[in-house]
Amino acid sequence: MADGLISMLLDRLTSTAYEYVAEEVKLVLNVTKEVEDFAAKLIGIQAVLEDAEQIQVKKASVRIWLDKLKNISFEMVDVLDEWNTDVLRQQVEQQEREAENAVVLEKKKKKKKKVTFSASSSCFCFRKAREVIFRHDIVLKIKDLNDRLSVIDEQRRNTLVFQLNENGIQQVPKRQETSHFVDMSKVFGREKEKDFLITKLLSDGREDHRGVLVIPVLGMGGMGKTTLTQLVYHDDNVIAYFEKRVWVCVSDPFDVIKIVKAITGDNTPSSNDQLSHVLECTSKSIEGKRFLIVLDDVWTHDHEKWEQLRVPLVQSGAKGSRILVTTRQRDVVDTMRATSDMINLGELSNEYCLSIFNHMVFFGRHVDESKAFEDISKKMVEKCKGLPLVAKALGSLMHNKRTKKEWLGVLNSKIWDREEMEQKVFQPLLLSYYDLAPSIKSCLLYCASFPKDYKFEREDLINLWMAQDYLNSKENKDKGEIGEAFFDNLKVQSFFQDFEKDSVKGKIMGCKMHDIVHDFVQCLTKNECLINDVEGVGNELEVLGEKVHHLTLVLEHGKPFQPSNAHHNCKNLCTLTILYSYFRLKFYSTTKMS
Repeated sequence: MADGLISMLLDRLTSTAYEYVAEEVKLVLNVTKEVEDFAAKLIGIQAVLEDAEQIQVKKASVRIWLDKLKNISFEMVDVLDEWNTDVLRQQVEQQEREAENAVVLEKKKKKKKKVTFSASSSCFCFRKAREVIFRHDIVLKIKDLNDRLSVIDEQRRNTLVFQLNENGIQQVPKRQETSHFVDMSKVFGREKEKDFLITKLLSDGREDHRGVLVIPVLGMGGMGKTTLTQLVYHDDNVIAYFEKRVWVCVSDPFDVIKIVKAITGDNTPSSNDQLSHVLECTSKSIEGKRFLIVLDDVWTHDHEKWEQLRVPLVQSGAKGSRILVTTRQRDVVDTMRATSDMINLGELSNEYCLSIFNHMVFFGRHVDESKAFEDISKKMVEKCKGLPLVAKALGSLMHNKRTKKEWLGVLNSKIWDREEMEQKVFQPLLLSYYDLAPSIKSCLLYCASFPKDYKFEREDLINLWMAQDYLNSKENKDKGEIGEAFFDNLKVQSFFQDFEKDSVKGKIMGCKMHDIVHDFVQCLTKNECLINDVEGVGNELEVLGEKVHHLTLVLEHGKPFQPSNAHHNCKNLCTLTILYSYFRLKFYSTTKMS
């Protein structure tokens, strides 16, 4: 999305390297004002970007506006790259001239006679003329981009209505409030996970010195963490075992006062809402009782806030009390020091996904209808990739479709291009996406330039991020270390999976993306990242042309790469990746050209 790109561009515009560029450009034309105006417009636009990116799904006009903004930003990045490359070339040439002078002077000393060295005046004049022409060309490009950005900014001010993001505080999509109520008839599967979790809740297992055990349920958005917890919460044995059960939808921010008031059941405003008073009331409400407290959808990594909540609960509850936490972030589990008791929720089988799908589509309809669509239903469910949320959304989409022509139309289409699917399925992933820093967003979206089921080599991926200039730091940290931190961040946010580890040290060496996550990042990078079989290159590439920045071509192993005329349309290409496929594109070897 645009957020990461704009942040990166602003960093480039204000960097030390560009300050030098601006000074050099002054020799031809005072471009400082152009640069300052460009940066100021970007800052103004950045304040509404989060709102724009959230509503682009519903409004085509906003999506078109964002595409224009991204295109201009990419072009400015290219201009800066072009200029900085020329600056480096000049520095190298200067060093070479100084080295030549040093050699001549050394020879002079050895021969002990007067030797003079001077650059040819004609060469000097030619070099200066070339530099002036080049700088003037750069200035004109910056001015043109600034003029085009003015149009974009004017449209933002007068035509499109966005919510201002004041003080740089990121506004994330509103999280759906959850409760402990669940319709058992709509739940399929998870019996093993349910039995395992209930056993853990009721057993006298590993506990701290006060007898309270924290059990996290970890999984990516849409995996069914909340549903599993609801099933357990209403189990008869669990109800009989615990004297007090409380369900709290936490979300973000992690408000300790709000959480503890929910535990006591007192959500009314009080004259004394100081933390110490509220915690004291909570302690009294659970004192001596064996409790089960569910904290659903926890995001905080703040250990201090967690301890503020945990300590009074541990000190007041009876032995056997449990705190059950659902989260999509491994960092949350680490913050709670509960790794050993974590339940990592995996994908649901196709069989259960089919049950969910059929229930959503055919509930209340004649049995023969489900049989008539049985084969198509199974093919559709394969697109769910084990996510219950996708099965529900897809079933909801098909509920009112009664003919095979309609069903086949959906099956053979790009499902994620349908607004209702995009909103329902990608919304949970958007929450995780907006929790990332802008630079990390750029790194994640770059992964859209690789096919599904591609195995990322950790070091290679970090080097590619570095080549794209995504790993800059104001603190001048080593880019390799920044890349490692970014990779780990995406790992704990559940954007990566199927980790391959070093057998000796246990370090992660490679990983993959869940297919739905891959669909998600491709949806966010429409037109920017394109993956094509070499034999299929043509129409799509000709249509997208200058919009494509990362092109991946897949060749059958052993066949040579034959450039196509369509490749000439990719005038703004940043990366060309050539993959050689094995076994129906399930395994790849890679040749990367950046």
